[in-house]
Amino acid sequence: MRADCARCFGLCCVALPFTASADFARDKPAGRPCSHLRTDFGCGIHSRLRREGYRGCTVYDCFGAGQKVSQVTFAGRDWREEPGTAGEMFAVLPVMRHLHELLRHLAEALTLPAAAPVHGALRAAAERVERLTLAPAAELAALDVTPHRDAVNSLLLRASRLVRAAAPGGRGGRRDHRGADLMGARLRGADLRGASLRGALLVAADLSGADLRTADLIGADLRDADLRGADLTGSLFLTRAQLESARGDAATRLPAGLGRPAHW
Repeated sequence: MRADCARCFGLCCVALPFTASADFARDKPAGRPCSHLRTDFGCGIHSRLRREGYRGCTVYDCFGAGQKVSQVTFAGRDWREEPGTAGEMFAVLPVMRHLHELLRHLAEALTLPAAAPVHGALRAAAERVERLTLAPAAELAALDVTPHRDAVNSLLLRASRLVRAAAPGGRGGRRDHRGADLMGARLRGADLRGASLRGALLVAADLSGADLRTADLIGADLRDADLRGADLTGSLFLTRAQLESARGDAATRLPAGLGRPAHW
């Protein structure tokens, strides 16, 4: 569930729109190639995206959907050589990304020993979602992901509760900040072990030195959040994109498998 840009046809650089803002230096409509997209589908300013005003590109993660669409759904046929594939290919990308994000979270939940009571259901769900990713392009483009996301989310919630209930003091059952508006909150050094921060707005929050072990961070908005010195080991459903959008340092402790962002 990791992006492999070398096996993708630059789909995110074409299919997705962006608007001139703090995250993007200029407007680009959906379906138009970014002016920095090279003929080999690489990015001409990849090493300096932030300096050039394209921070939004650095926090985007397709969870491996780009190469799945390029190499599996369209069997290596690219939109430049076969322009007739472009519209459908670009329509499939966001659907595949949603499905791959679900697979990524399901895979993580299956590594959690405390979630063993729901491992069977998690495996069955992963198999169902994987089958969806192998559907023909027309079926994928028309797929309504919502019911599948809801079903998976229910299982992820059960897994999260089982893990967080085992946090010190059983805090997982009592510390529910799901969807909370914590924008700019002063949480320096806070003990948030076992807390639910699912979908919480943590933009520019001070989480420096905070203990976020076994905290559920799925969908939490960490843009410009201060994670310097925070302990995120064992946190649940944290993604690379969330880390890329936040601020941290060499003292920030991260879950295994998630690299430290280059700008920290």
